Amino acid sequence: MPTLNLEEALNGPQLEAVKTVHGPVLIIAGAGSGKTRVITYRIAHMLEQGIPQHGILALTFTNKAARDMENRVKEITGKQLRSLTISTFHAFGVKLLREEIEILGYRKNFSIYDETDRNELIRESLRECRMEGGHTIYDLGQLFSHIKTGRYSWKEAPEIAGTAGAEQEAAAYERVYREYQHSLKVFNALDFDDLLVLPIEVFTKYPEVLEKYRSRYRYIMVDEFQDTSLIQYRLIKLLAPDPKDPAKEANLCVVGDDDQSIYSWRGANYENLLMFERDFPGAKEIKLEQNYRSTTTILEAANGVISHNTKRKEKTLWSRNSGGKPVELFFPLNESGEGDYIAGKIKTHMMRDGLRYDDFGILLRTNSMTRTIEEALLEANIPYKVSGGQSFFQRKEIKDILSYLRIIANTNDDINLLRIINTPRRGIGKTTIQTVSELARSSRTFLWDAMDRLCRLPAGLDSPLPLKARTELETFMNLIETFRDRMLGDKKDLAAKTRNLTDHINYWSYLITEYSKNEKIARWKFANIEYFIRAIETWEKNPDTIDRGLYAWLNRVSLITSSDGQEDSPENQGKVNLMTIHSAKGLEFPVVFIAGAEEGILPHTRSLEEGSEDDRSPLEEERRLFYVAITRARNKLYITSCRKRRRLQDVIDCSPSPFLGEIPPHLIETREGDEPMDAPEDVEAFFAKIKNTFK
Repeated sequence: MPTLNLEEALNGPQLEAVKTVHGPVLIIAGAGSGKTRVITYRIAHMLEQGIPQHGILALTFTNKAARDMENRVKEITGKQLRSLTISTFHAFGVKLLREEIEILGYRKNFSIYDETDRNELIRESLRECRMEGGHTIYDLGQLFSHIKTGRYSWKEAPEIAGTAGAEQEAAAYERVYREYQHSLKVFNALDFDDLLVLPIEVFTKYPEVLEKYRSRYRYIMVDEFQDTSLIQYRLIKLLAPDPKDPAKEANLCVVGDDDQSIYSWRGANYENLLMFERDFPGAKEIKLEQNYRSTTTILEAANGVISHNTKRKEKTLWSRNSGGKPVELFFPLNESGEGDYIAGKIKTHMMRDGLRYDDFGILLRTNSMTRTIEEALLEANIPYKVSGGQSFFQRKEIKDILSYLRIIANTNDDINLLRIINTPRRGIGKTTIQTVSELARSSRTFLWDAMDRLCRLPAGLDSPLPLKARTELETFMNLIETFRDRMLGDKKDLAAKTRNLTDHINYWSYLITEYSKNEKIARWKFANIEYFIRAIETWEKNPDTIDRGLYAWLNRVSLITSSDGQEDSPENQGKVNLMTIHSAKGLEFPVVFIAGAEEGILPHTRSLEEGSEDDRSPLEEERRLFYVAITRARNKLYITSCRKRRRLQDVIDCSPSPFLGEIPPHLIETREGDEPMDAPEDVEAFFAKIKNTFK
């Protein structure tokens, strides 16, 4: 292992954070202050001090962040990290449940339902309870998540509280929730909330299991601590020894920035920072305030804005990257002018400064604002990607192949069975499915078991299925059993077996039939399947992939976020980044545009209306969101605020965001709409820079 030269690699506060290994530690890491660097060097330092890999647990929020951390630790140490655990909270939950879930009455080969599968099960639970209308499936999903994670009781839940007949409505939806939970257990499936809730249930019901994991993970680190929810904090607190126990040391290090807490809508609780200080008295606090990302102009603008929040730990970001171009504030006439202005500035920077398309980030408060900016980028022939769109793994053709794989892995997965029982079409109609479903319901068994029973009945007048339907069921079941033997009997060549499955079901012919009027769509969808299979091949060939089996691959897919999937796609490299501010968290760009800095958008009216009773909290979160947007910029920041904007069929007058008035005036250069764009440099200089770009 290379000798670490920490003094040379780190500044003073970073060095203190890296070397403070024992006891509870709170690291307040400002935007761009080298947070990931500190975490990775801290892990490397612990390994150098002789702490075993298996004794370290590092938790973060995205698969990409976990991969980046692991790769950087490998680079620093030169070691293979076979037993070091760096993962997301949910991936850690999966790892734990694979070992322990049987004590809760599940089987180890459980399925993980993504949002699409969960919504289908909620819809089926409504049918079982004979309920129609009312809340949308999305609203019910949110409600069930709140209840399961203990965020609200039934009567407190915002989806129910204050409605007419709230008590009766709560009772009705509680019945649907119980049916939903029962179905999950019957299908041997978990939703994403279960990946946190069930480990806590294991730890609280079985103290001996908790003690086993406390003994295993003696050093715990949590990244982006301000984004943890109450249930995630509870999991962390359980894993760390009680600080009041003198026999055990609570080596828990949390890293976060309360100024970047922007996820309250999904349960994040920035006050966990205060709870940590209360629950772990005597914790050492270390502040990282030197910013390595942005110019002093951008930092001064960010500090000016965030200083108006009262519920925060005092800190002031500073940088040795002194000076910097002013923040350019533009007031276009409308959103069309806004898009044209942004496209024009991108062209200007590329001509003048030799930047690449992926050096630009266009940040929006909501996804609904992308359309006019997309039109302007298309008109200017500027390639772009929109983050937060449909995940690759949510496309129908990919969901179909995944459903086959999930049924092969777990024939009791009724949701995925229903998805592909007649896809591609094989003569198993609704009447047959209804007959199977009724038998499964009456006998309280799985659809697969009901199909098996129906196929074993003697053929004849008393059979509830006609001969053709029965034959099709038998053919389908034989197909699944054949590939089940191939894929589970031998963990080698999963990609090749998946390709063989796709050919066997003749999915290409199915696509041609479904899209007979546009063969290009069929070819594009089949190309997506081929990309999916190549992704399995890449995963199988990775030397760090220890378990190459079907279960391991399916769990990896379930834990991949849509943003991870899109960022890693080669087709998205070299494009302008168009995204919401929430999606931009953790990213940085040389040039950033914040579009739509208007009252009612940023801060957003809906967030203020749906906020807590303390009227400062939602406004302060919106201000934190603006702060995060500002601190994504390295060299240049543009902010646009339209004078008029179309809302539905109306054109309304807009007022600038009140946050703009919080930026120190001497940092701002203001431009009104319809001003000419910056002209590029002279033609010779322009072509010289183009030539240099392609050298």
